[in-house]
Amino acid sequence: MLPINLPRVLPTLTTARLMLRPLRPADAPDLFVLRADPQVMRFIPRPLAQTVADAEEYIVQSNERMAEGQLLNWGLTLRSDDRVIGTIGYFRLKPEHFRAEIGYLLHPGHHGTGLMQEAVAAVLDYGFGTMNLHSVEAVVDPENAASIRLLERNRFVREGHFRQNEFFDGKFLDTAYYSLLHPAAR
Repeated sequence: MLPINLPRVLPTLTTARLMLRPLRPADAPDLFVLRADPQVMRFIPRPLAQTVADAEEYIVQSNERMAEGQLLNWGLTLRSDDRVIGTIGYFRLKPEHFRAEIGYLLHPGHHGTGLMQEAVAAVLDYGFGTMNLHSVEAVVDPENAASIRLLERNRFVREGHFRQNEFFDGKFLDTAYYSLLHPAAR
């Protein structure tokens, strides 16, 4: 089997309505709006961004981790507007297992428009077709019905439900694990 193919430079991907591109320092104000929004971050157990500097630091750390081969993280923009409206990427890369975890977030003003479906399809195509992934996993809050519907539309299968396996913000949280095998392995 060919080894996993991690890009040296994150490529720009396009869909009918979106551009998935590397995050830049100039994206910090847009990213701050997303990561400071309790509605956007409701199901993402991470602290809310408090300042634009928090978003700047996120971009720096994300780009450093990409350079080290630890993750891939795209900013989502409309093809007609360069402002970041979301992010999507592969986190917790496991090259030795040909596996990665997909994660995403989208501005609430674009929920229900099918944009994240386009982004997920593009990232899965890149992961299976270019990176040589064998499987992709997703870890979601079991109450995040919209994310679960998105995963199931993309043929992810629920593999497990772990009760109170994460601790965040003074509470124990459940997680549901979904996975998708490479089309040739299904």
